[in-house]
Parts: sequence; C-alpha cells; structure tokens
Amino acid sequence: MGQITLLGTKGGPAIRQKGALPTASLLQMAGQTILVDCAIGATRSVVDAGVDLLDIDAIYITHLHSDHVLELGPLIYTAWTTGLGREITIFGPEGIEGYWQGFLSAMSYDYAIRLADEGRPPLKNLVRLVTYGEGALEDLGDLKVSALRVEHPPVTECYALKFEAGGKRVVFSADTCYFPPLAPFSQGADVLVHEAMLTAGVDKLIQRTPGADRLREHLMASHTPADEVGQIASAAMVKHLVLNHMVPADDPDFGDADWEREVARTWNGKVTVGHDGMTISF
Repeated sequence: MGQITLLGTKGGPAIRQKGALPTASLLQMAGQTILVDCAIGATRSVVDAGVDLLDIDAIYITHLHSDHVLELGPLIYTAWTTGLGREITIFGPEGIEGYWQGFLSAMSYDYAIRLADEGRPPLKNLVRLVTYGEGALEDLGDLKVSALRVEHPPVTECYALKFEAGGKRVVFSADTCYFPPLAPFSQGADVLVHEAMLTAGVDKLIQRTPGADRLREHLMASHTPADEVGQIASAAMVKHLVLNHMVPADDPDFGDADWEREVARTWNGKVTVGHDGMTISF
C-alpha cells in the first residue's frame, strides 16, 4: 500500500490567513519517500505529516513557478543543518541548476561558517541535480517514473509525472490547461492528482489580488476548469480523482460541494477535494 499526503493544495503563491498553502505533495510508494513540488511552507508540512526531512529520497519539481519551487532550497538546507548525511536527488526542468546555484550563493555566508564551525559535509556532495524532459526518467528502486510535457503558458517546461510500481500507478498533472494527452498518460491510474479551477470564483479572486490586471487572462489560458478535469478522468478511466492546486482554494463562498458539482458534470467516479494535510491511500 502507498499513500499521498497533500501538503499544500492552493494554486498561486499568495498566503492568506487561515487559507491553504501553495503546492507540495508527499508520495510514499515502493519504499520511496518523494516530494513533488516544494512551495513555501513545505518544510514544516513534511514534518507535520510525520516524515523526517532526512527520510526524503528524491524531490521532483514540475516547473519553476514560485508556488512550486520557492522552498526547495530552504528545505534541503534545513535537512543539511539537521544532519543530512546521504545523497538526495532533485529532478527538475531546465533552469533548476540556476535556481540551486543561486540559492547556494545567497547562503554563502552561513554555509561557510557552518562548514568551518560544525564540520558538516559539503552540501554540494549530498545533492544531485537531474534536469529532465519528456519521457522516461531514472528509476527509483522498483519505482518507474515518466514525464509528460503539459501546456501551462507562458511556461514551456512544465511536466505531469507518473509513478508506477507493483501494478499501482499515480499521476500528478502539474499545472496545465485542459490537455487531452493527459488522458492516455494517466490511463487506468489508481490516483490522478489533477489541478482544478472553479470558474465561478475567478472574478472574486482577481478583485482581491492587487496589481493583477492580467491575472484573469493567465488563469483562463493556463489552468483547467473543474468540469474539464472530469473529462480527463473519464477518458483515462482512473480509479480515484483528487483535486489539487485549486483556484480559488480559500474563498469562503465556495466549498467542497461546489467543486464536486462541477466535476460531476463530466465524471461519475470517486472524487476527493483536496485539503492541506489530507492523506490518500492506494
């Protein structure tokens, strides 16, 4: 048995009082502990989920929007300062190397002090970066991983991820507009974790987001309305659809019933509306 823990279920980088955190998910499957995306708050959320930072085997970044990568450096660095002694692999799209080197440069003062004062092993020897594209990725033990480039304009390097082992299959859509090739990629998945947008909530979201004159245009071009998420799940004949990276995720005028009603227009299978800290077993 494996499980997914939704650490952050909100689409977009803003954090609001009592609202959900931006995107991060923890996948435990085939003996591997994997973090998929690493938005702000992910470090604390991993620990609150009962997982030691030192037990993370690999991190996959679907794309380099801040609400998916902002806390990658801090999480790795915090693991290092608390005793990281084995290699951890970061899989990311083109540009991940620049992010990581920039983070290390920003931390150079503290890093030099800790190396000299605490005798820690050099962090560069403990982190392995892998830049990936579409297709099969490196296996993690018995776990097979593959990526599908999805459409999330203006980002060109954005990838859905599929994890397979022991006859089980889990797919994360990443951020994407309605993208029919996701259906064959996700065919028969035990769990499809798919981003979702509630179109009725978009205008209210824009009204409370200062300086976002073009936000509506971006949302409509780059994200998937909930009923179209149902179309993907139906075409893929998945066993369980989980809504994640929800837009909006923290509007009190919309609840689970609103999301479920939209998805039910095109999907009659099992659906879960994601919330921070929720665990899905498969």
